Amino acid sequence: MVTKAQLLEPLAKLRTDQAIVATMGVVRPWGRMSGSDLDFASADSAMGHAADLALGVAMAQPSRQVICLNGDGSMLMSLGTLATIVESSVRNLVLFVLVNGTYEITGNQRTPGAGTIDFAAMAKAAGFPRVYRFENGDEYQAALAEVLSGEGPVFVSVEMEPGSEGPISRSAAEDTEYLKVSLADWARRFRHALTGL
Repeated sequence: MVTKAQLLEPLAKLRTDQAIVATMGVVRPWGRMSGSDLDFASADSAMGHAADLALGVAMAQPSRQVICLNGDGSMLMSLGTLATIVESSVRNLVLFVLVNGTYEITGNQRTPGAGTIDFAAMAKAAGFPRVYRFENGDEYQAALAEVLSGEGPVFVSVEMEPGSEGPISRSAAEDTEYLKVSLADWARRFRHALTGL
């Protein structure tokens, strides 16, 4: 099993100008490591649509790599997105699915099919040209530069230890920059970082 630190710290070190769409249990941990305006917290009422949002950004910004840090519970809610990503022919999207078997931020309830669903096999069946699966932090870290290089779309399944992040809010009390303001305010900031508009 991979911890959040083992997942995110190497990514933060290799990150350049990629747009990062984070959801659910990694929103706060990623926000603590990165203060970039190119980060987007997809943790509001549209659970299951982080990968769709990341796809839209990738299509609109074909010269910029887009990385989606998606949860397994969220991915279960939109499995059709796997086929949509492949059909779109984007080459700049890396979709991580962080498999911990729980809906972490609502209390770690077990996800349907926890322990039996093989997301990497689903991605292969959907036609992703590059699919990776990691269960060990050292193996993940050693392969991450390769994962992020070359054309996509890329699918990465990471077996994660369950976490303990609680419900996410948007308020000054949050300790991550992209949760301190409203979704609308951050969306404008994110758009400006992407486009200059």
